[in-house]
Formats: sequence, structure tokens, C-alpha cells
Amino acid sequence: MNIIETHDLCKQYGSALRVSHLALGVPEGSVYGFLGPNGAGKSTTLKMILGLVRPTAGSIRVLGKDLDRANRLSVLRQVGSLIESPSYYGHLTGEENLRIVQTLRGVPERNIREVLQIVRLDGQQGKKVAHYSLGMKQRLGLAAALLGYPKLLILDEPTNGLDPAGIQEMRELICDLPGRFGMTVVVSSHLLSEIDQMADHVSIIREGELVFQDTLEALHGRSCHQLALKTTNNTVARKLLMEKSVSCQEEEDYLILPILSDEIAAQLTCFLADKRLGVVRLEERHKSLEDIFLELTGKAASL
Repeated sequence: MNIIETHDLCKQYGSALRVSHLALGVPEGSVYGFLGPNGAGKSTTLKMILGLVRPTAGSIRVLGKDLDRANRLSVLRQVGSLIESPSYYGHLTGEENLRIVQTLRGVPERNIREVLQIVRLDGQQGKKVAHYSLGMKQRLGLAAALLGYPKLLILDEPTNGLDPAGIQEMRELICDLPGRFGMTVVVSSHLLSEIDQMADHVSIIREGELVFQDTLEALHGRSCHQLALKTTNNTVARKLLMEKSVSCQEEEDYLILPILSDEIAAQLTCFLADKRLGVVRLEERHKSLEDIFLELTGKAASL
């Protein structure tokens, strides 16, 4: 079952189509990475899913129900979110901030103590939030999103601005939620390396359009292995290899070949040497996830 489904979802501002015919499917119980360069439409999409922005066209289903005026409040009671940056009252303590959210959401008071333990702020609940570090503020925002133990948690760039230790801590918290509480977590980011360490499903958008959606394993599967061959005369070498029915393409100073067994690769190098061609270099290559991401998004985004 998909806990979120969108069909032909669009959002237009003036003449600019920021989100274009988006068809997302978020499997229940997954950590779903929502990737794209800055300005690709990630936050706008998440705001539409949360009912904060009205779509120009298309439909949204959350938890098996259409997100419309009749169902909006009942659906969103089962959803927690942290969009852009957490909101808080700096002159109040962490516990007092959570008490306000607890009262508004009508959840048990004991949840405050429990979520503070989950996000590892139980030793700081009496400290004023104005004196919190950025990482502590992010964790407080996550605690507020968790107060009602939602079925769906939506986090927009939750590691933004954190130091390496804070990023690692936030990552561990997110990865723990599906197994521990049965939550589905949607995490947006422009950092592929972050999503690679958290998600099991991923989608990538570029200029508001969906360019990839599948498991993280399928994305890794696009990292095809190749051999790169450099000789003293690549033009002649290519003709000779084609005569041997070995397909190859020229790429800068190299000939790109499919992966060959060690035995066949050795035979080819001997064959080229017999033809008085020097083999300068033979190396195995594969595309990194960053290479794949750049190919899909078509630009050098922050990695």
C-alpha cells in the first residue's frame, strides 16, 4: 500500500509551472527520499501534500483518503511534519514549547517526556530554546512532529545547517522510526549522499518534473561498470576492436568498452600489442551515485 499517492499534481505561480504532473507513490513503512536540486519544487510539493498550498491541478491521496476539504483535518491528525525550519518560542523551555503543541493537538501529556527521550533532549528540557544549538532546535522540531506518534512523518531538509555530528544524530533518529514505531518517513534533500544513508525508496525531481522513482537499490543499479582503454592510437585501436566484434566508444582520450573477463581483456591487449599498438592504460570504471544524480537532474547541484 502507498501511504501517499499523487496524480498529475501541478502547481503554477503566474506563468511558471513549479510542479509539473507529479505522480508520487510512497510505500507504507519506508524511509522515502525526495531528492532534487535547490529550487526543483520539493518544498512546494510537500506543502501541497500537507494542505498548506493549494494545487493548481491533480489529486493527492494520503493514508488511503483523498486530501480534500472533507478529509483534510482527519488525515492531517495522523501526519507529523517539519517544513523548512522549526518554529519555537525562544523565551520558553523545550518542554514548555512542546506543552503548547501537546495542548493544541490534544495528545496525552506523557508524550512530551517520551518524545524528548526519542530525540535525546530529555536532559535539556528545562533550558530556554533561545540557548539551544541549531542541532538541538532541529531535534526539538522533530519532537514536536512526533508528539502524536503520526503514521506519516514529513521532513523537509532536516539536516540543513547541521555539523557532521548533528547530521549523524538526525540520520540515526530518522532510520530508527519505521522499525520502532511503524511510521513512514518522507525526507527531502538536495544531498544524495544523505539520502543514500537513510532511504530505501527514492524519487528525484528536476524543475518540478519527476525523473526517477524506485528503490534505492534500483538507483544503485544504474551504476554500470565499464572498461576504459587508452592506447598510443585510439582511432586504429577502435577499428581493430570493431573487427573483433568488441563494441567501444571514444570518450575524450579513452575507448570505453563493456566489462570483459580477465582472460578476454588479456587477449585483447596482446592482440593490440601484436598490431604494434601500445596499451597505455586499462582501467575499470563505474558511475558514482553523484554522477547518476547529475545526469538525471541535468545540473551540478550541491552534493
